[in-house]
Amino acid sequence: MADEFLIIGHRGARGLYPENTLEGFAEALGAGVRRFEIDIAITADGMPVLYHDLVLNPDITRGPDGAWLARPGPPIRALRLFELQGFDVGRIRPGTAYAARYPAQRPIDGARIPTLEAVLAAAPEAWFTIELKTNPKRRELTVTGPEMAERVVAVAEAAGAIGRIRVQSFDWRGPRHLGRVRPEVARAWLTEPKTVEAAALWWGIEVAGRSVPQAVAAEGGDCWTPEHCSLTRAAVAEAGSLGLAVIPWTVNEPAEMARLRDWGVAGLITDRPDLVPSG
Repeated sequence: MADEFLIIGHRGARGLYPENTLEGFAEALGAGVRRFEIDIAITADGMPVLYHDLVLNPDITRGPDGAWLARPGPPIRALRLFELQGFDVGRIRPGTAYAARYPAQRPIDGARIPTLEAVLAAAPEAWFTIELKTNPKRRELTVTGPEMAERVVAVAEAAGAIGRIRVQSFDWRGPRHLGRVRPEVARAWLTEPKTVEAAALWWGIEVAGRSVPQAVAAEGGDCWTPEHCSLTRAAVAEAGSLGLAVIPWTVNEPAEMARLRDWGVAGLITDRPDLVPSG
């Protein structure tokens, strides 16, 4: 990791192509992206699929009838795989704030919500940072972190892809479980201010008297993935002294990319990998 600055396409490369879709990954691979951050949910029949939200998002989702969803939902956890794949996630709903944030995204109508198995098979040259989308504030909407972690690793193992994944989560219970049962699987520890403030809820531990880099280092593994807006140069230096690579998210402005690189981060998670300044 020290020898290569890692450019990781967020949700594939959301600023350019429909997020978390096979079609988006194919386009990003064609543009030279080789590392991706993806989000995992579990269907009612136990399949790990790529979707960021706990419930279907009406800003990016059309029903089997082609109409935009009128409201959020239903939960991914309530749908079987064949039901979920009836939805089209190939474009952002026009006129939304979401669409205004990503004006360069090229629609690919007909894109479906893919399984993790299909994504790993379709991109054997790619490396994936896999976020487990569990939320301790909404436990009824997902399986537990440990269960999701084990389902993800089982799919990756069957695909021969254990060596090209890293598992992360804001809910540290999933990665922590892997540290106990599958220590060979690379892990990272996601943070943002609101989860740091509620660390006992999100991390499942008390961290009084420790900095965030110290808390991450105590969990094991070698990677901290913090929100970039709250990151400081001092925190990057402290993490480095503890043997942690720092890979902030989601960094989309070239000036910010250059500043963070100058601070010594190991890479960036970005919606716009095409905008990352050359070394």
